[in-house]
This record gives sequence, structure tokens and C-alpha cells, in this order.
Amino acid sequence: MSKIAIGDPAPDIEVRATDEQSFSLSDFKGRNLVLYFYPKDNTPGCTTEGQDFRDHYEDFRKLKTDIFGVSRDGLKSHEGFKAKHCFPFDLISDDDEALCKLFGVIKEKNMYGKKVLGIERSTFLFDSDGVLRREFRGVKVAGHVAEVLAEIRQLNKQKD
Repeated sequence: MSKIAIGDPAPDIEVRATDEQSFSLSDFKGRNLVLYFYPKDNTPGCTTEGQDFRDHYEDFRKLKTDIFGVSRDGLKSHEGFKAKHCFPFDLISDDDEALCKLFGVIKEKNMYGKKVLGIERSTFLFDSDGVLRREFRGVKVAGHVAEVLAEIRQLNKQKD
């Protein structure tokens, strides 16, 4: 499967998420969809990012937008992370890296002087037709959720 690009439909790929869910991303037509990829559960930046999405969750709901966080952590880790921070949205386990590869978010990083492959913090926005309309790569946590919300408002105006 080649990497997804702006204008492509949501992939018809089966994913596993918290609350014992299994579904395809292509099932979300009729609502906007935000997929945010983050490196690891319970790390400072990833926790802050999740909390920002949580704190603005009602704003996303009003804009008819569903949110999913994605990392390579397993479902058990995700369940604990979600419960600990009261995330009202689900987390997708990409332990086989299928989604990470499809979205091209695995990058070489330098960790304590050692080169490792990890997730580059990235967010993808699909419109209510299930088409990828915007990608945010190399995301900085501060202000990111506000930026995504502004983009969704603009997208919804274009649809009206």
C-alpha cells in the first residue's frame, strides 16, 4: 500500500482501538476525522497533547469531528493512558506500524546520542466525505489543537 496524500480517501485499513473496538478508517464518512500520531503513552509531550485534545473535545464534537490518537503502544498501555487522563476519545494501537508506514510518520530520531526510528508527531484531517484535506507534520504541542480546530472551521465553511 502506498503512502496516503492530500486528496486521497481514508484508507480501508482495519485498526484496533481502546474499548475493544475494531473498525476501518473508511467507516467515518459523514463526520470529519482527526488522526493524531504521537510517540509514546505517558510521556510529557504526548500527555500534554492528549490533554489539549481532551480539553477541546466538545469543540470538536460541535464541529462534527471525531478524534483518534495513534501510537505504536499496545492496547493495554493505551487503556491505562486513556483512563489516567480521562480522554473522551479512543486511542488506536499501531503495534505493527501499518498506519505509521501508510501515513509516513516513522522518522529517524536522535535519542541520547543514538539513532532510533520513532513516530514524528503528526496530525491528519479528513473531511466528512472521508478525504484527506490537511496534514500537520513535525507538530509542536503548544497551540496545535487550536490550529487543528481553526482548520476544521475553515473546512466546514467550504462545505456549507
